[in-house]
Amino acid sequence: MIRHWLASEPGWNRTRLSRELCERWDWRNGAGRLKDMACRTLLLKLERRGQIRLPARRGASPNARRNRRPLEVACDRTPIDGALSDLLPLQIEALGEGHPDLPLFRFLLQAHHYLGLRNSVGENLKYLARDRHGRPLACLLFGAAAWKAKARDEWIGWTPELRERALPLLANNTRFLVLPWVRVPHLASHLLGRVARRLDADWRGKYGHGIELLETFVERERFLGTCYRAAGWLHVGATAGRGRNDREQTLSVPVKDIYLRPLHEDVRGRLCA
Repeated sequence: MIRHWLASEPGWNRTRLSRELCERWDWRNGAGRLKDMACRTLLLKLERRGQIRLPARRGASPNARRNRRPLEVACDRTPIDGALSDLLPLQIEALGEGHPDLPLFRFLLQAHHYLGLRNSVGENLKYLARDRHGRPLACLLFGAAAWKAKARDEWIGWTPELRERALPLLANNTRFLVLPWVRVPHLASHLLGRVARRLDADWRGKYGHGIELLETFVERERFLGTCYRAAGWLHVGATAGRGRNDREQTLSVPVKDIYLRPLHEDVRGRLCA
């Protein structure tokens, strides 16, 4: 069918092709939106395997545009210290596509997080926290869970088959940044707790399914994980220090501690059901 479309519809670009395929298969997420990016990934894999030949790109890749260094966005950098109570009530907002604070969120992570920021692939949620006066305090980014993590999978009780089926019910806190000019005791753990209490509902509203468990990987040579522990996250082990493509089984990346935050009771039973 795809080959037929490519031959009979020479005016279709890659976007039109992926959307037509999603419509034909009724390929949608839980919220009913077409899974256009997943379909594009499928088409690119088919092309790499020599099964199809896609039309030439008519412009820069959307991912390339999104991965460009974000433009600097002005914000209040007045040092913030003192007690957490002085900042309350905090404003924690989930930033959907087109939100006016997205450029600021991207710039802050790129400029001040040691890992920087690249395009978020797949399902994700972005949060920007401000104090009672509207001053930015922190950025939190949650995305797709790691495909494999031995200590995590053993804690849950997953077999490979169970993991493949239930992995979308996990979300990974891939970035957490308290801005460098903000030095407020207990702020980090407070934010983690606040976001954990709302993330399941926010995810369900955006993608049509909830989240059972949060995970994060903390580089132990840089951080102690204190704020995660204080927010009720569980330390379940560590990574092996091997990269995704480390076939020689050598220590090629920093070892990271694995923390989990259940969002519901009997989360292991729910993830293994």
